[in-house]
Amino acid sequence: MDLSHIDARLLSHPGATKALHEKWGWMVYWVGGRQFACEFIASPDAKPPYAGRHLLSLKCDPDRILELRAEHPGAMLPGYYSDGRTWVSVDLDADLSEKLMLDLCDMSYDLVFAKLPKRVQREVAGE
Repeated sequence: MDLSHIDARLLSHPGATKALHEKWGWMVYWVGGRQFACEFIASPDAKPPYAGRHLLSLKCDPDRILELRAEHPGAMLPGYYSDGRTWVSVDLDADLSEKLMLDLCDMSYDLVFAKLPKRVQREVAGE
């Protein structure tokens, strides 16, 4: 899938921004001061199965993570450097549908936005 489509979808949400985490070399996506996605290439020295893979880590419903890992073994991994129960790392070089990837981007944003304080949600929504 074209990374520019993913980037555009992630940034299409209200209040979404991105910034390079220079120390890690990761592109991190934020809403209301909280991370909802990050795109990166894992170090070749990282532990398997992450080593050298181009990954997108997203917040995800725990039940959906289990389904995704069963449906797409090898392409859907526990969240890299995050809680694997609530984050999924997707291999961007895997043959996954664009619809699935964009739906996961939307879910990640929605889950993080829903946990923001109500005041921050209103600010993000422009109310």
